[in-house]
Amino acid sequence: MDRSHNTKTIPASTDPAAPPQGVSGAAPLIAHARFRIGDTVRHRMFGFRGVVFDIDPVFANSEDWYEAIPAASRPARDQPFYHLFADNGESSYVAYVSQQNLVVDESGDPIDHPAIDALFEQQEDGSYELDPSRWH
Repeated sequence: MDRSHNTKTIPASTDPAAPPQGVSGAAPLIAHARFRIGDTVRHRMFGFRGVVFDIDPVFANSEDWYEAIPAASRPARDQPFYHLFADNGESSYVAYVSQQNLVVDESGDPIDHPAIDALFEQQEDGSYELDPSRWH
């Protein structure tokens, strides 16, 4: 079957940073996550602490959530975003935080969140490791 009439040549980009043909430019080809699942982190601005339980290579929350952040402090979308079991000393909750707003928490203090025990085992040094015996 001759398909030559259905083909066309699409020139490759001369820009080495351009995504390959057919790949949207909305996400980087490689997003480097600074933190791993189980790491204990602290928010740079608000000081709350949390344990990473999931990582999005780029922003993957709703547009409403993103637009609710004041424009002056709105993080870039093209960086890793972390799902945290968070604790602010008064309450526990799930937080979604950009990489630029997180630093390593070196306090060694445990994070007080009821969901942590469902996925993690706390180590003697205060870090958290995934516990395969707790997976479903």
